[in-house]
Amino acid sequence: MTSLTADVERWSPYSKTRSTIDEQPLSADEVDKLTRYWEASLYLCLGMLYLKENPLLQEPLKKEHLKARLLGHWGSDAGQSFTYIHFNRMIKKYNLNAFVISGPGHGAPGLISNFYLEGLYSEVYPNKSEDVEGMQRFFKQFSFPGGIGSHMTPETPGSLHEGGELGYSISHAFGAVYDHPQTIALTIVGDGEAETGPLATSWHSNKFLNPITDGAVLPVLHLNGYKINNPTILARITEDELTKLMEGYGWTPYVVAGSNIEEMHQAMAGTVEKCVQEILAYQKEARESGKVFRPRWPMIILRSPKGWSAPRKVEGHYLEGHWRAHQVPLPKVASDPEQMKVLEAWMRSYHPEKLFGKEGKLIPELRALAPEGNSRMSANPITNGGIIRKPLKLEHFQNWAVKVEKPGTTMGPSMANFAEYLTMVVRDNPTNFRVMGPDETESNKLSAIYKASKKVWVNGYLPEDEDGGNLEPQGRVMEMLSEHTVEGWLEGYILSGRHGMLNSYEPFIHIIDSMVNQHAKWIEKAAEVSWRRAVSSLNILLTSTVWRQDHNGFTHQDPGFLDVVANKSPEVVRIYLPPDANCLLSTMDHCFKSSNYVNVIVADKQEHLQYLNMEDAVAHCSKGLGIWDWASNDAGAEPDLVMASCGDVVTQEALAATALLREYLPELKIRFVNVVDLFKLQPNGYHPHGLTAAEYSALFTSDRPVVFNFHSYPWLVHRMTYKREGQHRMHVRGYKEKGNIDTPLELAIRNEADRYSLAILAIDNLKDVLGNRGAGPREKLLGERIRSLEYAYETGMDPEIFTGWKWPY
Repeated sequence: MTSLTADVERWSPYSKTRSTIDEQPLSADEVDKLTRYWEASLYLCLGMLYLKENPLLQEPLKKEHLKARLLGHWGSDAGQSFTYIHFNRMIKKYNLNAFVISGPGHGAPGLISNFYLEGLYSEVYPNKSEDVEGMQRFFKQFSFPGGIGSHMTPETPGSLHEGGELGYSISHAFGAVYDHPQTIALTIVGDGEAETGPLATSWHSNKFLNPITDGAVLPVLHLNGYKINNPTILARITEDELTKLMEGYGWTPYVVAGSNIEEMHQAMAGTVEKCVQEILAYQKEARESGKVFRPRWPMIILRSPKGWSAPRKVEGHYLEGHWRAHQVPLPKVASDPEQMKVLEAWMRSYHPEKLFGKEGKLIPELRALAPEGNSRMSANPITNGGIIRKPLKLEHFQNWAVKVEKPGTTMGPSMANFAEYLTMVVRDNPTNFRVMGPDETESNKLSAIYKASKKVWVNGYLPEDEDGGNLEPQGRVMEMLSEHTVEGWLEGYILSGRHGMLNSYEPFIHIIDSMVNQHAKWIEKAAEVSWRRAVSSLNILLTSTVWRQDHNGFTHQDPGFLDVVANKSPEVVRIYLPPDANCLLSTMDHCFKSSNYVNVIVADKQEHLQYLNMEDAVAHCSKGLGIWDWASNDAGAEPDLVMASCGDVVTQEALAATALLREYLPELKIRFVNVVDLFKLQPNGYHPHGLTAAEYSALFTSDRPVVFNFHSYPWLVHRMTYKREGQHRMHVRGYKEKGNIDTPLELAIRNEADRYSLAILAIDNLKDVLGNRGAGPREKLLGERIRSLEYAYETGMDPEIFTGWKWPY
């Protein structure tokens, strides 16, 4: 331990103030005003944590003035406020267009207090006015039932990043400044957040930033030393090691470290100005020369005490500069009179009577430090992206129709055909539409898009890249082998008023389960905020699906992302499984035009049988599901069986099973139902798209067996049809976690989602109609299934009866 503590000066914020920039740009008057403004914000931070009455301490603090439950976070508030105030100075001096992202979202009071001080909060919420009564309501609402959460929630003007789950601040910031060339995203990265995988990969976003057409991100890595109960890694390595790490990521790091507020003001003022000057200089050079290059953009490493300005010790234990300052720093104020005295003395040490006039408004000389109007970071329209969102320019998707003369008889490339349509979307929307993905655009058969625009790459080039590399600084396709980063880019891009799509292998979309979860929560809450405008939907196209991952094996077989999405609010999520090319076109056009949804579209990238002409496809997708008359033979009669499908590969198997049943048992009356919109299965009232009981029974009946072949795990359909009349006769097949290096048919057989297993299942549930007449056909089907497996094991291929199958009727 002696050896480990020997270099304490290197990472302690209580050592001598250290700064890469050795300047003293501020006058004594400026330091004094900045300090008092900072103290005003910190007073508000404590008020949010503790007070429901007596907001300006105009009488001695009493227990009844305190909130019954003390919730929130104090630890990073001071450093975040300190950073915000110094960037305000740059906005005024250089007339910048900027907004702020709080990575450690638990430190929201540090920024919300500033939004209130500069007047924006009261403009958006007039009852939180700049007076004693408004301040009291402002304090009480924080982390209080009926009020606002303790993060940078959608209710907070000036926020497009909540920070509830850590790791996405930088990717969101970059997403928001792509194609916003005049904008700077001041991004405060928590040192706990910096330990996450998503944050670690997102530092590489600088390799994709075009200094001509994009804005800039100024990251401030806020090292306050501790997480909830542990030191943070980056705060306990030497500054030499840390700066080399940031240099390795391609940044130019500037250090500001210390705890003496006057000295820290001087250091931060000089450092922030140096960073702004570098950003503007790089942009000027690129824009005047027309030559794109990758600058080593500046970033700041800010080392300050955890809970800065709190008492250093309370009751013999460290508070400021320690993990005890992370959340509510004095948790026993209501029950411990001594702690209440400490709190009151602490709050009065900021001299609120000198910061706020008798009416409760920040005094004019301090108010003058903040920018005005939309120059305030809290008022930047980018943070309410729907204000600046423009609809996409879209041609008629019908122009890309695949010709279908007879259903189920011709093969076609559904995904490659959609790529031709997508090329038009990219071409006609050159500044507000991007396609994101983890190195899979080519693999996912979307490479036609390169005819309109290539992949963004602002990094090193080799001559070999000319041979199919499809790289350019101005590209609209963004690929990085980090699902977290590309998802963060897309979220930031659409939240700031633009449009886009992410394409990914289905099995690995699980990597961003929690990111999509957080985004769904954001748009659900944002929809409840009256002043928030709708933003473009988050469109996630999943391909390289479970049923065509036979070559990659078991590790690549997982369709369970649909289960994750189905758990989210029905007001927010949509799941579509178009069965063919024309349905895919219709679905994607609908998704591109929609807003405030998470749209998940599942479509395989290989060639498939095509079923519907464009007119029928549009009608089918508009309904969301329906009977395919051409595949049914129950016209004018009650069906004996309903065969249903949802998904492209499983639809072919369900149709093949239907054909086998009609061949072997021609007297059977079979109705074929295909589902595109998965949520149609849920009862009306559980989901806006759900069918009424009458609509559901008109399709599936209420008393006949249903054999349902589903793309994903079978229990999801059972869950969605729970309590439907006749649910006990619903027999669902899908992926059941059985797989290896299989042929396509073998994989389906292993999961009982193949044509033979489906037909056998139907026969087994039609004994009331067939009696024992199904025994012979059942044996034949079982034999065909066994022969198919043996053929695969012997040849490594599927029999031609499978690969060349077409609808025979």
